[in-house]
Amino acid sequence: QVQLVESGGGLVQPGGSLRLSCAASGSLFSIGSMGWYRQTPGNKRELVAEITRGGDTTYLDSAKGRFTISRDNVKNTVSLQIHSLKPEDTAVYYCFANVRASIIPIWVDYWGQGTQVTVSS
Repeated sequence: QVQLVESGGGLVQPGGSLRLSCAASGSLFSIGSMGWYRQTPGNKRELVAEITRGGDTTYLDSAKGRFTISRDNVKNTVSLQIHSLKPEDTAVYYCFANVRASIIPIWVDYWGQGTQVTVSS
């Protein structure tokens, strides 16, 4: 069993900053990619940022330059630092991790429960 627990969401004024964190626990033989998706009502979940175990990163075009993803492979955490927040960044942000739970080479995507980010004055 694998759990992902997010923290750090909230209400922020436009132009402000926020840091989201996610901690993985449970059966963690190995963790591959980790990252963040976001979703607004009526829309599909979209990838915001992803980081491989080796540190390679991928960002949504609108997130480049404002979002920074990082991870700690010892603590099994992933974080998303967001600057210059815009109202259109308002969404529920979900953490994910691609996990191998045992010596059996099966990889499964796990998700956090989501954390609300609201950008409004």
